Amino acid sequence: MICNLCPRTCGALRTETEGHGVCRMPALPVVARAALHMWEEPPISGTRGAGTVFFSGCSLGCVFCQNESISHRDFGKPVTVSRLREIFFELIAQGAHNIDLVNPTHYAHVVAQALAEPLPVPVVWNSGGYDRVETLRALEGKIQIYLPDLKYVTPEYTEKYSGAADYPEAAQAAVLEMFRQTGPCAYDENGLLKRGVVIRHLVLPGKLAEAKRVMDWVSGHFAPGEVLFSLMSQYIPWGRAAEFPELNRRLRPSEARAAAEYMDALGLEGFTQEPESAEQAYIPPFDLTGV
Repeated sequence: MICNLCPRTCGALRTETEGHGVCRMPALPVVARAALHMWEEPPISGTRGAGTVFFSGCSLGCVFCQNESISHRDFGKPVTVSRLREIFFELIAQGAHNIDLVNPTHYAHVVAQALAEPLPVPVVWNSGGYDRVETLRALEGKIQIYLPDLKYVTPEYTEKYSGAADYPEAAQAAVLEMFRQTGPCAYDENGLLKRGVVIRHLVLPGKLAEAKRVMDWVSGHFAPGEVLFSLMSQYIPWGRAAEFPELNRRLRPSEARAAAEYMDALGLEGFTQEPESAEQAYIPPFDLTGV
């Protein structure tokens, strides 16, 4: 396939077994882990967990990525599309409230094939936000819940820390398209999310002003409760963070507190994290479980 799935539109030739382009992945899926996951937002994890499928490779280059062993170093096992669908049903049989596709951007074509027939549970598109609107439109009706990051709105940071200067405009357009598809958040009788958009933002050390700018954008585009906002304070120096002294520290409690207070002042509905979430123990073991 000649790939233009993500906003980079690099036109790389991705064969079934050979990876090329920015994501470095072949056309067939490479998966690092498939298991129940209790650490997504409450209306996604519920009481039994989300059925998470972690894809390898990535079209972003975030220097602080906590999943860098699979996103940057590409650890994982190639599977067929039919095996991927089997994995979905194995997770559902384990009690998964939904199928949570983690970092699926460069595998949108595979997701479309695997979901040609609907699943009996909602499907979550859990991405870095660097999604192409045209690609998302091709998935309409197959994804019930979108869980994108909105990492930055300032191009200077996106180029420096994620290697994608166009991230703000791409991610903002993607979030608006996601909302067009799902509409406002809707819940089942148990309070689990059936449909909607949950926007995540990871607060970076020294970047409180950027977190506020992100929240301003969300507040300016959505009425209260239309989307959920997940303010994440789980940052720990990881990956290449040591190369960037300003990122080579944990978040200060005062930074997390000020961000949460700003979120509350804007009236954004959603979630904040406890300080103890900033621990390595919350990074899943990428060991081919369930693959």
